[in-house]
Amino acid sequence: MDKKYKDIQFYKFCAYGFLKNLRFFDPFLILFFLEKGLTYFQIGILYSIMKIATNILEIPTGIIADSLGRRRSMVFSFENYIISFIIFYFSKNFYLFSFAMILYAFGEAFRSGTHKAMILEYLKLKNWTNLKVYYYGNTRSWSQFGSAISSLLAASIVFISGNYNIVFLASIIPYILDLILMLTYPKELDGELKEFNLSNLKNSFNNVIKEFMISFKEVKLLKSIFLTATYSGYYSAIKDFLQPILKNFALSLPIFLYLNDEKRSAIVIGIVYFVLYLTTSFFSRRSGNFSERFNNLYSPLIITMNLGLIFGIVSGILYEYNLYIFSIILYIGIYLIENLRRPIGVAYISENINSNILASVLSVESQLKTILGAILVPLIGLLADKFDIGISLIIISSLLMLINLIFIKKIN
Repeated sequence: MDKKYKDIQFYKFCAYGFLKNLRFFDPFLILFFLEKGLTYFQIGILYSIMKIATNILEIPTGIIADSLGRRRSMVFSFENYIISFIIFYFSKNFYLFSFAMILYAFGEAFRSGTHKAMILEYLKLKNWTNLKVYYYGNTRSWSQFGSAISSLLAASIVFISGNYNIVFLASIIPYILDLILMLTYPKELDGELKEFNLSNLKNSFNNVIKEFMISFKEVKLLKSIFLTATYSGYYSAIKDFLQPILKNFALSLPIFLYLNDEKRSAIVIGIVYFVLYLTTSFFSRRSGNFSERFNNLYSPLIITMNLGLIFGIVSGILYEYNLYIFSIILYIGIYLIENLRRPIGVAYISENINSNILASVLSVESQLKTILGAILVPLIGLLADKFDIGISLIIISSLLMLINLIFIKKIN
């Protein structure tokens, strides 16, 4: 992307993504729950609680973001994240974890779709809308770079401390910085309504809902939301189950035998996640170039969705034959596909809707993703408890591919 488009606000967008993804618990969350004595099914329920709570909140929070101001929504989001991290750090039982997940869901709901809408609003104000894929792809790449740095720091924290709890406490620092950053965003990105007023709020709700319902009745919009949300939902449901695969791989290696399991796995997980997120950062930046190889944005979305699901099936098969290294490589492919297609999906949706309801529609897209994730995660956990991770991955990936093929055929 040309340097002339990289102004101060561009770097603020990049900094937001970088700090947001300094979630030091991410590479170890499932292992953290397993260490606390939870089963895969219980872990799936916790994920489902978070996703369902997010799902319930996302439509109204998307409307609130468009009505009251996106910056206020983002600040409230980070406040909820921070409180949830504190509870995770001190908690030891399923019920407290459930409460922390609900607070985390508040953070996700008020953030999801809102920052993307702020970026697209900024491009509209600058008359740079033709750069949607490139601009969003470049800012998203910084999110992945943040995840890469986060994985190394998280691994270092776990290696030094010998446990997973401390990663939640450490995650508070970058989220406080991101909260402060939100306050420096220009007021123009808040949307049309900048001051709180009950009368204006009611009118704004009515107008946004009316435009939203009209737009959502369009088959083209429904198809675009489905194409982006289904794979993202699959990705969000299965991505963290890479952690036990990596731990099994780490413990199978005849090295560092004098260290305990947590420290041995931390070394491998930190390195793999660092490489993974550096690679996803590259794929996110190349999203615009990839999309230009096609005459439209629909084709790359279909191709990448099917390819990602095939990666999931083959990865599960390789895991069953104890070919951990090859299983991990294919599993990483699922991550790469998501980051290649995500900027394309956001641009594809934005082409089909009124920009005034963009935050709301992006929240609907995210809602569909969380519905699918909420259904899949407990099922993955149940299958993993009954069989193992490999069989679970094969079944879920195959089932979703079949459903996608049937649904897409019907709406074409």
